[in-house]
Amino acid sequence: MITIKTKAEIEKMRLSGRIVEGALELLGRNIRPGITTEALNKLAHDYIVGQGATPSFLGYNGYPKSVCISINEEVVHGIPSNRRLRKGDIVSCDIGAELDGWQGDAARTFIVGEADEEVERLVRVTRECFFEGLKFCKEGYRISDISAAIQSHAEKHGYGVVRDLVGHGIGRQLHEEPEVPNFVSPWARQRLQAGMTLAIEPMINLGTWKVWQMDDGWTVKTRDGKPSAHYENTLAITEGEPVLLTCSEELA
Repeated sequence: MITIKTKAEIEKMRLSGRIVEGALELLGRNIRPGITTEALNKLAHDYIVGQGATPSFLGYNGYPKSVCISINEEVVHGIPSNRRLRKGDIVSCDIGAELDGWQGDAARTFIVGEADEEVERLVRVTRECFFEGLKFCKEGYRISDISAAIQSHAEKHGYGVVRDLVGHGIGRQLHEEPEVPNFVSPWARQRLQAGMTLAIEPMINLGTWKVWQMDDGWTVKTRDGKPSAHYENTLAITEGEPVLLTCSEELA
């Protein structure tokens, strides 16, 4: 069931969203060659807890860490470890935080130093895919309009759009209805209405859209071993323009 939030509830989600944004900014400032993904996880965990919130991912369906950190060909759900980042890596960080019963969820892909031009373009276009989809996050449009905009922008650059994982509704629960695919699907045609809150998250691959899951039960990688990028924000549908809850206006 799709839940419609009041303006007061959306304001509460804005608070949790700000914590998520702050944690992502903190990681962005600390990503460098030599740092471990576990050290980044601890930074984000301590920041979220220090803000009076709870890391949404820690213990979620058994997930063992507070942040998902995925490197290069890892699409999503990478588990932080003693692995050290290297110059040229791209690092996708996905963070959730719960504050007073309301969730925020967002992801960014960072570049460690400088990467190959084609990889830097992938990261840039993945972010652009989100904002192409955002144009259709208004009353009267359908989820499929968001999906079509994301898919079209990615595929015109020759990239693969992951089919196995999708965006989602969000609110009191981290994952709520409706699903928001990044590709056109006949089962995702719900019409948008004010009060809906969504986490839209393009997951775009340099090569094929096909992926596989590692034996750890979490980490998802590209089938062809080529890099993948991830960009996500939580947002609210209003009677006018959509409101980003995990991205300050000046950063949009």
